[in-house]
Amino acid sequence: MSNARYDIRVFFQPAFLICVAVLVAAEIVRPIVGAVIPEKEPLPLKKSLDLLDQEQLAPYEVVSKEKIENEEILKELGTEEYIQWILEDTEVLDDSPVKSLFLFITYYELPDRVPHVPEECRVGAGWQELASDSVTFEVSRGDFQRKIPGRYLVFGSTKGGLWQSAAKLPVLYFFRVNGVYAGSRDEARIALNKNLFRKHSYFCKVELAFNQALATPDKQEAVRAGEKLLAVILPILEAEYWPD
Repeated sequence: MSNARYDIRVFFQPAFLICVAVLVAAEIVRPIVGAVIPEKEPLPLKKSLDLLDQEQLAPYEVVSKEKIENEEILKELGTEEYIQWILEDTEVLDDSPVKSLFLFITYYELPDRVPHVPEECRVGAGWQELASDSVTFEVSRGDFQRKIPGRYLVFGSTKGGLWQSAAKLPVLYFFRVNGVYAGSRDEARIALNKNLFRKHSYFCKVELAFNQALATPDKQEAVRAGEKLLAVILPILEAEYWPD
């Protein structure tokens, strides 16, 4: 009997009672907060990304524009506002490891989560993450000056064979969320939740990959090449495409 009484006393300890009170309060507040917070409304781009004028991207040339034909993949992506372009920098030598790059931009006009970061997507496609680091892109072009947080990743092929085992894929990415830049998925989620009562929210992921050459750029080369392209394309996106 003494053991039974001892066990019962556990439920009357202050720590336990506080936990119960917090859980009860959360259940009471949840429907109230849900009723107060307005339902989000879609916030479309000013113009579709499909209208991005490749002539504005000089010194870059658009070599290829890839579209997702598989409906399941497009559904998993969660948006039809995207571009997948292969670009070439006409100002560097043909054998430069940053001569060509893959530009992947996705826009979500009614976000409820932040999916599809390279750490998951590339690994799911058969790559192995070899390196990961935070970076700051110093983007400068005339009056356009930005310091943008982002991620630098390196993936290696998990396929068999001598050439495939040596293949490496450097990737850069960051987010634009409700008018500010975020350097990771967690930062993007924080930015989305800063103002729960706003009627509109959006986020856009900008990703660059250097997988179009036999040579692999090192971190410094990849970041500098990314900054060069961003100095061209970000002023256009901010002024003509992303919501104010």
